[in-house]
Amino acid sequence: MAEKITHKKYEGMIPEEALEHMRAARHEIYKSVEGIIPPEFIEHRRKVRKELLLAWRSMIDASLKRMEEHEKNA
Repeated sequence: MAEKITHKKYEGMIPEEALEHMRAARHEIYKSVEGIIPPEFIEHRRKVRKELLLAWRSMIDASLKRMEEHEKNA
């Protein structure tokens, strides 16, 4: 199971029982939405997300390359 993420800022302010209830509710909502959305949409969304991340990677790589070229010319 995934490791629990805690937010120290709110530690002690929200009872653990309420947090567990919210986690369970989030999981159930996710499952119900997953049942409504066609599997093709889920797969397409994953591919789009990957392409978006690859696009950001290329932007970062280009910026790093320009910085390195600028440092060489300085």
